[in-house]
Amino acid sequence: MENSRTAENNIVSLSGTVAEECVFSHEVYGEGFYIFSLEVRRLSDNEDILPVTVSDRLTDVKTLKAGDRVNIKGQLRSYNHYSANRNRLILTAFAREIERDAEPLENPNEIFLNGYICKPPIYRTTPFGREITDILVAANRSYGKSDYIPCIAWGRNARFAGSLEVGANIRLWGRIQSRTYIKHISDTETEERVAYEVSISKIELNS
Repeated sequence: MENSRTAENNIVSLSGTVAEECVFSHEVYGEGFYIFSLEVRRLSDNEDILPVTVSDRLTDVKTLKAGDRVNIKGQLRSYNHYSANRNRLILTAFAREIERDAEPLENPNEIFLNGYICKPPIYRTTPFGREITDILVAANRSYGKSDYIPCIAWGRNARFAGSLEVGANIRLWGRIQSRTYIKHISDTETEERVAYEVSISKIELNS
């Protein structure tokens, strides 16, 4: 069990509809874990398609169907996936609570992180002059583990985040977003991929 102190470092609330039904992921001490895709609406009327991991002890995964409305509370977890001689950071919303056929949450996509910057922030500007900073945040959990969460800040938040040093303890609030991009595999081959990251709405040093 995760103690309450480390659990408070990483808090996620999501509300949406099931886009793709559960598929088996892995088993730990007889407990089965499944992954499904959740469609979460943005204020702009677009949507994010986010992966959710759920235990078969938390809900009947066989009856969770596409189009079902669910509310999720849990954490944003990361793990390394090794394949084809390369390593990829995989993110998933890990459900600790799931409410089915529920009224939508007032904020359908919300995350809070308390963690440490573990790589030098990357500050840049777009061709249109928008300021962006990418940071990688490590949020501790029990048993000496950490989740490594890519985050992106804009405008004033980008300038602030860009000034931070590795090891800084920060708190941030935002939402989880999905983003498609084209990966160049070789001179002649490309591949469409999906990245997940936290879009920061508020960030501060933890004193």
